[in-house]
Amino acid sequence: MKLFRKEWTAAEADEWTSHDFWASLLGVLAYILITVGIIGAFLLQPWGFAAVAVALILGLVMFFIIDPKLKAMSKAFEKKQDGYLGKLEQSNRWEDSDGD
Repeated sequence: MKLFRKEWTAAEADEWTSHDFWASLLGVLAYILITVGIIGAFLLQPWGFAAVAVALILGLVMFFIIDPKLKAMSKAFEKKQDGYLGKLEQSNRWEDSDGD
């Protein structure tokens, strides 16, 4: 399975895949490294700056892995919401049912 897959259907995106695992793992590592790296950078330690750089790279990789799935799920949700809002608007109209 391609790690940087771009096209997802809503049903595929809703299922747990290895993409979710890798995005979760990279996200946790990025947060840990950014926390430790900022401390090191405040102390002007070279490893702190390196940790911040690695955290930013991991964060970008995580984004490119999970973002296509999130976009596919968001589009499906928008369609459902549009249908729901249309039905809600029909049921809450101020017009009389006899056309007056």
